[in-house]
Amino acid sequence: MTDNNGIHSGSLQFYPRVRAKKVVPSVNWKPVDKDGVGFLGFVGYKVGMVSVWTKDNSEHSMTKGKRIVVPATLIECPAMKIYSVRFYKNGKASKDVVVSNDKILKKSVGISKKIGELGEDIDFDDVRVIMYSGVGKTGVGKKKCDLIEIGVSGDKDEKLAFIRDNLGKEISVTDVFSDGLVDVRGVTKGFGTQGPVKRFGIALKDHKSEKGQRRPGSLAPWHPARVTFRAPQAGQTGYHNRIGYNNLILEVGKVADKDINRKGGFKHYGVVKTDYLILKGSVPGPAKRGIVVTYALRPTKYTAKKKFEVLELR
Repeated sequence: MTDNNGIHSGSLQFYPRVRAKKVVPSVNWKPVDKDGVGFLGFVGYKVGMVSVWTKDNSEHSMTKGKRIVVPATLIECPAMKIYSVRFYKNGKASKDVVVSNDKILKKSVGISKKIGELGEDIDFDDVRVIMYSGVGKTGVGKKKCDLIEIGVSGDKDEKLAFIRDNLGKEISVTDVFSDGLVDVRGVTKGFGTQGPVKRFGIALKDHKSEKGQRRPGSLAPWHPARVTFRAPQAGQTGYHNRIGYNNLILEVGKVADKDINRKGGFKHYGVVKTDYLILKGSVPGPAKRGIVVTYALRPTKYTAKKKFEVLELR
C-alpha cells in the first residue's frame, strides 16, 4: 500500500480477479519434467493443517538433530486410474482413445461398452493421459470423480510403453511421489462480492470523509477521462486459481500401514481412509477441496536440501 487513497494497492500479478472456471485446476505440462519415466502429477483432497513433530536432519541447520514442530498440510490422495489416452501432434490434441468404462464414470462422462485400443499406427509428438480420482473411497462426500489431464515424463516411445503398462491399474500417490519438492495448484476459499478494503487492502479514510470511509478517495483524474482497471473497486473476492511453489514433502504413506487419524477425525473433514501426503507449510483452498500436486517447476536448492523425519502428528 502506497497511500491512503489506495490507487496502487493490490498486486497486478493476480489480475483478472475472477472466479475459477473449475474446482480442480488444469496444468500446463510442457515445462514440468522429472528424471526417468512416470506420471508428473496427482490429485488429492485437502484435509487441513496439522502440527508435525519432526527431527531436523537438514545440513547446516541451527536445529540439526533436534525435535521441532513444523506446520504442515495433510492431503488425502485416493488411487487414480487412466480414463483415456490423449495424443498430440504439432502442439494440438489430435486423438483421444478411451481405455476405461468403469461404472463410477457414469456420473461424470458418457461411457460405452467397447473401449479403444492403442494401435501402432498413431502419428504423434507427445502423449498424456486423462485420469480420474477415486474420490468415492474418501470422506469428501462427492459422487462424481474428478477427471484431469496428467503429463508423463520421458521420450514419446517410453511414455507410450509406460501408459500401456498402467492401463486398468490403480495408481497410488506413493508410485508418483516419494520426497523432494512439489508445486500445489488449487482454488482458494471464496468470499463472494466484497468491497475494496477487503479485496485490495486499501486504508480506511478519516471518519469525517465524505461519501464513505471504505472506498478510494479518487477513482481517476479528469484526464484521461476514464476509470482504469487498476482502480480498486468492489468485486469477486476469493475462489481464484493459485499456485504454491516448492512445497517440501514431509511424508507419503498409506493409512493401512500407518494410521495418522485423530480421535474423531479431522475438523471439517473426517477420517482419512486411503493414501496421504504431508506437505510443509500451507496450500490454497478450504477442507475437502481438490488439489493438484505436480513436480516442482522451478525448484530451489536451499529448500530441496531440507530434511525432516516425521515423528508424530498433533
